[in-house]
Amino acid sequence: MTRRFFSLSLAGALVPAALLVAADKAISDDTLTDKVRMKLAADQVVKGGGLGVDVKAGVVTLTGSLDSESRKAKAEKLTRKVQGVKSVVNQIQVVTK
Repeated sequence: MTRRFFSLSLAGALVPAALLVAADKAISDDTLTDKVRMKLAADQVVKGGGLGVDVKAGVVTLTGSLDSESRKAKAEKLTRKVQGVKSVVNQIQVVTK
């Protein structure tokens, strides 16, 4: 019975360690580009299907134009929430019609 308890304790200690290794695995820039584009395009406020998204080493640069500062800020906020994004360079221009 003691061995079984020890084995379960050891297994319990290894699972969190394995999760940390998996969480640390880098997401490719191509995958991040796709995730950010989908997130922006799906948002009802940003409607960002036409925005440019460039990713290099986890740093996302947003380009294009939107019609308000609030939509620009929301695009940046949504992008920051995507897992794997290290930082965001928001170069979106606000163009009023």
